[in-house]
Amino acid sequence: QVQLVESGGGLVQAGGSLRLSCAASRTIFGISVMGWYRQAPGKQRELVATLTTGGRTNYADSLKGRFTISRDNAKNTVYLQMNSLKSEDTGVYYCNAKYGVSYNDWGQGTQVTVAS
Repeated sequence: QVQLVESGGGLVQAGGSLRLSCAASRTIFGISVMGWYRQAPGKQRELVATLTTGGRTNYADSLKGRFTISRDNAKNTVYLQMNSLKSEDTGVYYCNAKYGVSYNDWGQGTQVTVAS
């Protein structure tokens, strides 16, 4: 199991930026897919972005061009750069790691609040 700890959330004005970090308890070099998901109040958790070991990225259609996922294997950390934030981006952002046959680990989440 991999422990994931998110940080970098907070309160930001609409149009602003935040960078979230997800620190893993061990190397992420062999983790097939690292990703970010979010959950807004009263809604289901949804995909934000994923990044494979091969560098392939996948973004929610509505977020393309504003959000960027990246990873630093040397620091065992995955990042989510969020620009031009909107009020609808408010929610709890979760880090996710998928590896092995069926491992699927989650962090505890970090709150992002965008004030309009």
